[in-house]
Formats: sequence, C-alpha cells, structure tokens
Amino acid sequence: MSKIHVTTTVNGDEVDFLCDPRETLLDCLRDRLNLTGAKEGCGTGDCGACSVTLDGRLVCSCLVLGVEAEGKEIGTVEGIADGDVLHPLQKKFIEYAALQCGVCTPGILVAAKALLEKNPDPTEEEVRYWLAGNLCRCTGYDKIIRAVMDTAAELREAV
Repeated sequence: MSKIHVTTTVNGDEVDFLCDPRETLLDCLRDRLNLTGAKEGCGTGDCGACSVTLDGRLVCSCLVLGVEAEGKEIGTVEGIADGDVLHPLQKKFIEYAALQCGVCTPGILVAAKALLEKNPDPTEEEVRYWLAGNLCRCTGYDKIIRAVMDTAAELREAV
C-alpha cells in the first residue's frame, strides 16, 4: 500500500509526513514526527494516555488515522510549555505531586488544558467529568483534580 502525504499543523508549526493510510495519528506523531509525549496505554481509546487536540477538540490519537490530520491543527503535550517556561498546569502538577510514572500525565495535561480553554471556571465535578476518560494508576485523582482547580483559579486571577 502506498504512503500518503499529510500536511498539518502541530503545536503551531506546519509539518509534513508520509504515512500508511491505516496508521494511527498516535503512531504518526511518535514515529514520523518524534513527538513522544502521547503514549499508547490501551490502543482502544479507553485510557486517555494518547490524548491530543484536533482542531481544538480533545481526541484519543490512537482512534484517529494519521491521514485524518490533513489540514488540521493538532495540539500535543509538547506544545503546552512556552519554550522553557512551563504552563501553569505543568507547574501545578509538579507542586501538587500530581504525577508519578508519567504515562498518563501528558494526556491529562492536554485534556485539562482543553477544559480550561473551554471553561475557565469549572466546578470540581466538571473537572472530574472532563478527565474521566484519563486513567491514572499511580497517583489517584485527588492531586490531579486539586492541581487543575488551583490552575483554573490562578489563570482567572491573572486575567
């Protein structure tokens, strides 16, 4: 089967890659673009470790074909920091020790950022609902939820 040329924007940069039409976006990000932040935890869209945004919509990149990225805007965990300056979410995850092994962390950060962009003043219930598709086997969820809630408050104060 012949490879397909895909032109897309990842974290604000236009990129091109060739992929097999059956290749997932996750595999394209990791194997073609060397963006290894998104992880394959399950391959079935159940764990959220591969979460990215696709035209602003939170998706599991293991369930999207790489060819579907043509002309789209993709956001990954690598695009959350501003160079060496961590995003407030990343700082709060460190402050609250809301990460351990790191497999789930990139997906949770991408999902939390997408939530805060959509709803800058979420309730705890809304944060828990929004992150329900992201499984963490190490830290549990309380530290993660507190880090997201505190980030939301800090971002609202900064405006």
